[in-house]
Amino acid sequence: MSNPQPLAMVTGASSGIGAAFARRLSRDGYRPILVARRAGLLEDLARELGGAETLVADLTVEEDLRCVEARIAAAAADLDLLVNNAGFVLAGRFYETPVEGHTRMHSLHVCATMRLSHAALRGMTARGKGALINVSSVASFSQSPGSVSYCATKAWMTSFTEGLHLDLLSAGSPVRVQALCPGFTYSEFHDVMGMDRGSIPKWLWCTAEEVVAASLKGLAKGKVVVIPGLFYRALVRAMRWVPRFAFYRMAVVYGRHRKGV
Repeated sequence: MSNPQPLAMVTGASSGIGAAFARRLSRDGYRPILVARRAGLLEDLARELGGAETLVADLTVEEDLRCVEARIAAAAADLDLLVNNAGFVLAGRFYETPVEGHTRMHSLHVCATMRLSHAALRGMTARGKGALINVSSVASFSQSPGSVSYCATKAWMTSFTEGLHLDLLSAGSPVRVQALCPGFTYSEFHDVMGMDRGSIPKWLWCTAEEVVAASLKGLAKGKVVVIPGLFYRALVRAMRWVPRFAFYRMAVVYGRHRKGV
């Protein structure tokens, strides 16, 4: 008797990196559970994949978040992978943008990530099997004018994931965790920001498929922090050696020339 296909849940699955994860995991033999706010796009993707479970949920809404937690708990016996990908960006100086947007961002990037990770890891650690990918950002290693909450919440995601790794390692658990930290990625994410892609050199961009491939390759090797792209890996290493006063000066110059700030 053949083993049933393992389950993989992907949040923010309606487009971009989330949709690329769903397609790749489906090809790799997983049964995807697709979670996102936009029902139409979810259903389109589910049909493209030949049938997939969908959960329409806004993870900043308590009732919806509880429903997704409950689905994870119900799948405790065969959920092999959770990809916490849902996220958004709010462009503009912190004090000039509505506080409701910042509250929603913290609710999604921090609270929802924490709660879904907790729900998934309870089952995975009990079984001694499974993996968790938190989609952070290369922005988690710095700060930027006009992206204060985004950089801060992504920094939390990366730190949180590294902490989970140490928890699991100290407990002798084989469950793996990863903070995926992409740079500029072709998706509607930057379109929502109103960013002119032409203002960013083409060589700085990755496709969502390239990001997913780097993530899964890194997961197979047990890498806890994965930064797709040689340039971005070199950039993060270099930033560790830049004095703070020099970093502040560069960030301010960037902020003064950034559209929407």
